[in-house]
Amino acid sequence: MSALRTTTDKESGVAVLTLDRPERHNAIDVRTAARLAQTWRQFRFDDTVRAVVVTGAGEQAFCTGIDRDADVPQPASPYTIDDPLIAIGPKANDLWKPVIAAVNGMACGGAFYLLGEAEFVVADEHATFFDPHTTYGMVSAYEAIHMAQRMPFGEVARMALMGTAERVSARRAYETGLVSELTAPGGALAAAVRAAETIAAYPTEAVQGTVRAVWSAKEAARTQALAHAPHLIALGNLPPDRQAELFTRRRSGDFRTR
Repeated sequence: MSALRTTTDKESGVAVLTLDRPERHNAIDVRTAARLAQTWRQFRFDDTVRAVVVTGAGEQAFCTGIDRDADVPQPASPYTIDDPLIAIGPKANDLWKPVIAAVNGMACGGAFYLLGEAEFVVADEHATFFDPHTTYGMVSAYEAIHMAQRMPFGEVARMALMGTAERVSARRAYETGLVSELTAPGGALAAAVRAAETIAAYPTEAVQGTVRAVWSAKEAARTQALAHAPHLIALGNLPPDRQAELFTRRRSGDFRTR
């Protein structure tokens, strides 16, 4: 079974891209990451696709980031890391067609690679957002940088530093600008598709030019910040075995805080 599902309505010009691993809370393994990058690139050349909605299967989660069971060997050099999520977003693959994220359930960690490269986010009222990195001895670099483009500094810092101890509700995410529309439970996908259909009905050149214009307003700062991310991660992350130990203790309930 494919971990990624794509449907395209050629009449409306809207494609729906679904992370389809609900049994893993739509966590992304190495294969799924490669499929995402490939799919975004395919959309670049598909003129029948004029807008995209990205969502997650099931009711529990939009995406929970990297699959903890994924085998990601790292180079020995302290000057580089191999991040399998680095190219899972549309902008990383040079796709400048409008992308709307429909969030159901949890969105955490590496999910922010996708949310950070969408034009805007629609969320169910029961959706929650959090960043577990610091809890497990990892630097939140790419995730925090992506969210800093959408949320006030203090809100990003709090979410990134509090780790698993605190979750941002959909209502709070809406109040701080991460989410642009709240829906009743189960309504995010339909609302995102409706918005995508409206946008896809407009002249393509004007829409894509507007997407580029909006992103150009912040691209320089974003690019500079992302360039620092690999070094911060290489310096600040605990070794993988220590991360796994913290994760296991947390799952077993044997994780104490002061």
